[in-house]
Amino acid sequence: MIKVLKPGLATSVQDLGREGYYHLGIPPSGALDQYALSAANQLVGNPAGLAALECTLLGPELEFQQDALVAVSGAHMTPRVDGVEMHHDTAFTVKAGQVLRFDFPKAGARAYLAVAGGIDVPVVLGSRSTYALGALGGFQGRRLIAGDELPVGIASGKSRAGASLPMALRQSLGGEITLRVVPGLYYHRLTESAAKSFFAEPWTVGSEADRIGYRFKGGSALSFQPREQPFGAGSDPSNIVDSCYPIGSIQVPAGLEPIVLHRDAVSGGGYAMIGTVISADLDLIGQMQPNQKARFVAVTLEEALEARRSYKKKLSCLSKLLPS
Repeated sequence: MIKVLKPGLATSVQDLGREGYYHLGIPPSGALDQYALSAANQLVGNPAGLAALECTLLGPELEFQQDALVAVSGAHMTPRVDGVEMHHDTAFTVKAGQVLRFDFPKAGARAYLAVAGGIDVPVVLGSRSTYALGALGGFQGRRLIAGDELPVGIASGKSRAGASLPMALRQSLGGEITLRVVPGLYYHRLTESAAKSFFAEPWTVGSEADRIGYRFKGGSALSFQPREQPFGAGSDPSNIVDSCYPIGSIQVPAGLEPIVLHRDAVSGGGYAMIGTVISADLDLIGQMQPNQKARFVAVTLEEALEARRSYKKKLSCLSKLLPS
């Protein structure tokens, strides 16, 4: 059992998500950085998709009621056990009665704390992930609060303290991020100058960024081709008749600030999607801090598929090099 002394800013239980229900309005949820979650899990001998804690910007303070093997990957938020610094991307032991805390992040936005045996909350629709907007899954369908007591599953015993992620498989976080985008169904609605400026100018992550969507600011407002709005669409040129939203899709309400929808996003609505950030780059978005800069780069569908193959190959290397 792990007792939550302080919950941090937005700590929640996440695994790799629940697929297959988006058509019913239930998003996949799951870790915003799937690679970091998988790495932390495998360092402690868990299957890649076991439930762990996603810790956002300000980490929690946790008192362990039992001995545990843990690992922290993702954002560089130094973990400390009773004040003693532990290594990032390395499995370490926490004894019963000890308290685990985190420093402020030096890079990245979300750290993943995996515990050998996983966080043993109930499975809901095939996943233990938290979808807070729908009060579904995780620990009582919400972010953690002080006083929560998290059950831990049975450890496999396949790992040990000191197991470490090879440098070649560690993430590089911080700095200006390049996000690859496949232009979308409504990209043609942009004027030529708006289409050019969207990809030419740098954008900055807004403070409103969360699991539902990341808002980007600082670029030029985007103009849309004039047209007579169809019945059912709003009066703003960025409005459309309601359509499905893929995860990673980019909408620009009123043409002002692009929003990249992420793993807790609603499944449809009435804004034109000018493109979709490719699946291989979604982890990068989940690690962006407010005020961090990004540039969008247009790629073809073939390039996006090749990037996905490379991402899966990296995950495969991770599973081969770490305890399993």
